[in-house]
Amino acid sequence: MLNRTGVIFCSVSLVLATAICAVGFSLAALPRATIDAAKQPASAETLPELDLPGFGKATVVDLMGYYIDNPPAPVGAAGSAPVAAKRFSGC
Repeated sequence: MLNRTGVIFCSVSLVLATAICAVGFSLAALPRATIDAAKQPASAETLPELDLPGFGKATVVDLMGYYIDNPPAPVGAAGSAPVAAKRFSGC
C-alpha cells in the first residue's frame, strides 16, 4: 500500500511535468500566422532565383520547363544508368 508521502510526491511530480510540457510547447510552437502562411501554395513566379552549385542562378519557372522538356529516364530503361548496388557494412 502506498503511503501518503509517496502519493503526494507522485501527484506533484505529475502536475509539474504537465505544466512544464505545456509551457515548453507554447514556447516552441510556431505562431498561427506562420502555420496558415505555410498552408498556402506559392506560384512559381513569386519564388526567388535558386543558386545551383556549378551551374549558376536559375528561376523556378526555367527549372520546371527543363524538367518537362527533359523528363528523367524510367528505371531500367535502355540508356539509363544501372541501379547502384547497396553495400552494407557492419560494426
